[in-house]
Amino acid sequence: MSSLIEQAAQRLEQLRQAGVVLPDIETPAFAPTPAPPATPATPAARAEPAEPVTQSRRVELNLDAIAAAGIVTPSAPRSTIADQFRVIKRPLIANAVGKGATTLTHGNLIMVTSAMAGEGKSFTSVNLAMSMVAELDHTVMLVDADVARPSVLRMLGLPPGPGLLDVLEGKAELSDALLRTNIDKLTILPSGTPHPRATELLASEAMSKLLDDMATRYPDRIIIFDSPPLLLTTESRVLASHMGQIVVVVAAGRTLQAAVQQALDTIEACPVRLLVLNKARMDSKAYGYGYGYGYGYGYGESATQQAEG
Repeated sequence: MSSLIEQAAQRLEQLRQAGVVLPDIETPAFAPTPAPPATPATPAARAEPAEPVTQSRRVELNLDAIAAAGIVTPSAPRSTIADQFRVIKRPLIANAVGKGATTLTHGNLIMVTSAMAGEGKSFTSVNLAMSMVAELDHTVMLVDADVARPSVLRMLGLPPGPGLLDVLEGKAELSDALLRTNIDKLTILPSGTPHPRATELLASEAMSKLLDDMATRYPDRIIIFDSPPLLLTTESRVLASHMGQIVVVVAAGRTLQAAVQQALDTIEACPVRLLVLNKARMDSKAYGYGYGYGYGYGYGESATQQAEG
């Protein structure tokens, strides 16, 4: 191809030199062979968009309704019950942050339970969480671990949803089950969907890993578990084996001493066991009933802490 073009160009030049007038002819310009189109990047080579960050659901607590039910709220005026929970929480917080008589494993995991049903453990759990939220240096997670008869969401006026059992079964992530509230520094983990093998789920390796993660992820977090009664279910005893501190609620004038002792025997491996006296009659000018901080077991066989509420 190139030789024919050269010969044609030489022939035209010879004709011009011979005096032959030729029309102006432009030498055709040959465009370079176009480069092949750029191969689009393969899916593996493209930068994948960042995974969306999953955030906990946010719920609004009706603080006026909660206060009307006798639960301590951050905006409520000072009251007898609020002062009593200040007394109850102080040694628990000290133990949780390593300022107690001894260093505890998972000291920030606090289980609230009772010997029998109807002694006020859920009411105590919620109020204790609300009281601890007022602390400047701590956040609080309230876990409804009474998987047989959950009541925390009902007490707070919230609808049921996924929770602890769903996380353990692998049907939900913890971030999906947690509820962020309009009370600063308070999150709630519901009990979740009822399960026939709840005891096995609470005793599983998944539960151990979850509790380790919950206890160590945030150093300022205190986690309160509303647990089933110790003498009615096996779930509470399984849960107790992971706890650093256990609060046993005793109904004044109702719970038998033998039942209290039997309940304490089931959790004797826990290093700190505290008793809270509930529904003790107060001064006639007070609220008619209230909470008193009775006596505590821990750091040995004898009672070592006493306080009045």
